[in-house]
Amino acid sequence: MTQQKLIPKHIAIIMDGNGRWAKIRKQLRIVGHREGLKAVRKTVKYAHELGVKVLTLYAFSSENWKRPEQEVSALMALFIYALNKEVKLLHENNMRINIIGDISRFSVQLQKMILQAQERTKNNTGLILNIAANYGGRWDIVNAVKKVIHRFEENNIKLDDINEDVINQEISLCELPPIDLVIRTGGEYRISNFLLWQIAYSELYFTDVLWPDFNKHALDDAISEFSRRERRFGQVLDS
Repeated sequence: MTQQKLIPKHIAIIMDGNGRWAKIRKQLRIVGHREGLKAVRKTVKYAHELGVKVLTLYAFSSENWKRPEQEVSALMALFIYALNKEVKLLHENNMRINIIGDISRFSVQLQKMILQAQERTKNNTGLILNIAANYGGRWDIVNAVKKVIHRFEENNIKLDDINEDVINQEISLCELPPIDLVIRTGGEYRISNFLLWQIAYSELYFTDVLWPDFNKHALDDAISEFSRRERRFGQVLDS
């Protein structure tokens, strides 16, 4: 009997391979990033159709500033383009967009567009699309700890009351369902400082598919593999 596919409530994706996709085709890296944006559009649409509740995409890490200035500038321009074009479609399809990360390093224009996009879609009840931009898992944890320390200094919490739950309340995405499945494309087997706190018990799936080539079939493969996993969460299940 065919096993019924279990749809994860929350999927996170490390979108890797844009540059290599372009290099194979003797194109500039930015061409790969543009094709990657098309893959984002298709993936969001299909995840929504499948009934995924939350989709979190790793768009720009805090380490990506080390890339060549021309590429970073092109990525920022692509981000602005995407916000201009895609937010309207997301809103029309009842989806909510949320940006996680330290947006203070972005231009004033881009920061304003991010806030406007979040405000415009905040009451939508469909799929929640989180975009991790200038995000790092270590930054997220440090930022959460700073907030807890501030609460302690303001006498709003006692030292002995600080535990995982308290820190978790300050971590990005804490109000959303836990991440069930992490997908990394591009054939690399690393987490790359992505959601380090949040994915402690997530299932990890790695594929050689370069991100611009990622499609509904690739997502189906990942979800099928997820459906075959037995999730124990540190416990021993009865045989």
